[in-house]
Amino acid sequence: MSKRLLTIAGTLLFFICGASAQAPSPEAMSAARKLVVTLKVADQYRVLLPQLLLKLRPVVAQDRPEIERDYDAVTAPGSEIYAPFVASMVERIAVVYAQSFSVDELRQIDAFYAQPAGKKLLEKSDALAQASAQIGQDVSQKAADELKQRLIEALRQKGHKL
Repeated sequence: MSKRLLTIAGTLLFFICGASAQAPSPEAMSAARKLVVTLKVADQYRVLLPQLLLKLRPVVAQDRPEIERDYDAVTAPGSEIYAPFVASMVERIAVVYAQSFSVDELRQIDAFYAQPAGKKLLEKSDALAQASAQIGQDVSQKAADELKQRLIEALRQKGHKL
């Protein structure tokens, strides 16, 4: 799962668990919806749905071929079975953005992501997040190894046998 999608999910969870109940203005909601479209949040969610549907298949179809065929037809790509969930998710994320940023800020953020640099950032964000995580793991491992040696040496100098 991409770091951006995790951030969006975390933001949504924050909203559900206790963010302000005050409804954003219609202007803020309009700007937030536009930003959510620009960020292609719904597209990211749609990518996850096949995984969800695949996990549900054995539970619903109960290993019965006749049900599996109909299940596959009902859940085929392009199926509108989950459209209400996508719409709900988009709307709720828009509320989170509208509550987190002013209308002007939402427009500025949207304008950035609509420009070539913003589009490129969106395209590369998953790969950048993965590369950053790997670098963090690599540096942390190297630091742990080096710190372990330094600490062992310091403790040996104090007379401990390690």
